Amino acid sequence: MFHVGGARSALFNWALAEQAGGRFVLRIEDTDAARNRPEWTDGILSALAWIGINGDSPLFEGPHFQSSYEKQHREAVAGLVAGGRAYYCTCTRDEVKARTGSEHQGYDGFCRDRGLTEGAVRFRTPDEGVTVVQDLVRGVVEFPNNAMEDFVVARGDGSPLFVLANVVDDVEMRISHVVRAEEHLSNTPKQQLLWEALGLTPPTWAHVPVIVNEKRQKLSKRRDKVALESYREEGYLAEAMVNYLMLLGWGPGDDREIMPWSEMVPLFKLENVNPSSAFFDEKKLRAFNGEYIRALPLEEFVARCEPWLEPGWDRATFARVAELAQTRIAVLSEITANVDFLFLDEPVFDQASWDKAMKNSAAEILSGYLARLETVDMDPESLKTALEEVGVEQGLKLGKAQAPVRVAVTGRTVGLPLFESIEVLGRERSVERLRAALAKLQA
Repeated sequence: MFHVGGARSALFNWALAEQAGGRFVLRIEDTDAARNRPEWTDGILSALAWIGINGDSPLFEGPHFQSSYEKQHREAVAGLVAGGRAYYCTCTRDEVKARTGSEHQGYDGFCRDRGLTEGAVRFRTPDEGVTVVQDLVRGVVEFPNNAMEDFVVARGDGSPLFVLANVVDDVEMRISHVVRAEEHLSNTPKQQLLWEALGLTPPTWAHVPVIVNEKRQKLSKRRDKVALESYREEGYLAEAMVNYLMLLGWGPGDDREIMPWSEMVPLFKLENVNPSSAFFDEKKLRAFNGEYIRALPLEEFVARCEPWLEPGWDRATFARVAELAQTRIAVLSEITANVDFLFLDEPVFDQASWDKAMKNSAAEILSGYLARLETVDMDPESLKTALEEVGVEQGLKLGKAQAPVRVAVTGRTVGLPLFESIEVLGRERSVERLRAALAKLQA
């Protein structure tokens, strides 16, 4: 699955590339076989394409695969060793622990000057001074060099670790800006030292804020709803998701929130991204999505609802109520529960709705409305007037009187406007449902 945090980072990168007339480089870091499958790559490509990041744009480059650059990775390791910036090490974790007396202390530099010719390869970090990271989001961040151990850049079999491969890939792919999640900030001083050891100028860094839930806990796939695909499947619009994700940590500065991509890009600045954690508020996303749904042209709304309509449902009937439904749903998947009563032989009763509506004078209301429904004109105003008359007979206002009728006809207490629903459902089917509900109530 593709994490919403990854999607937010991708959008920030995409906006930057579009602004600068540059390229967005998609790299699949596939050297860890246990975490790499072709279908997962396809999932990443599909998720990115949904939010508008795909090969149809000249800004898009890739996907590149990290495994394709193994030769360059090994050459870089050899160069670091030859230049004295890295060395071979055969120490095990247990040996380090025995020498330092602590399982928490970092590597002690034991193999630095042993002149070994095999083993894992460690980068020789400076003993003094600080590594200064200039970050567009966080400003100047300093890392004391004596707090960094000599870190491993290649395993004993010669295969590179991520920290080295990542740098070499960035060099090979001409990366100018690295815009990524805050959790990678701790890797940055090591990577910056590697860039400098290779005789190159590091890229511009920008570490965007972590995304948290309502408890201010970092979003977790084990606990939170974080998969971009799950929002797509639920019926969130891509443009609403893009708009919302762009505002997680950044804003245009004029209190506007609902705005299209084309208006956000010229205003976007990494320097204006707030380094504090960003709250992923699903209720707010839902409100955003509702705004975008209501703004759709009716024909487009009908088309976007198609995946949630059953094959046998009459599309002409759906088109008659689509405009009413468009104002009442916040995600497209909700369309099913709003219109299914029109296409089923009998409504699917929500038990809580039935229990709430079918009490007190419900039987009298159903019976009285049945008598009028067989002859009343089938237009919303006439249908409404008829039920108002029944309500007066029972000493009820329309709002109370229509509850049992709505449940009898649609199966639920909420949904499309009642009288328009009855008009589309038709006299015969509406009468049939009222009779069935009355019989059930009186049984």
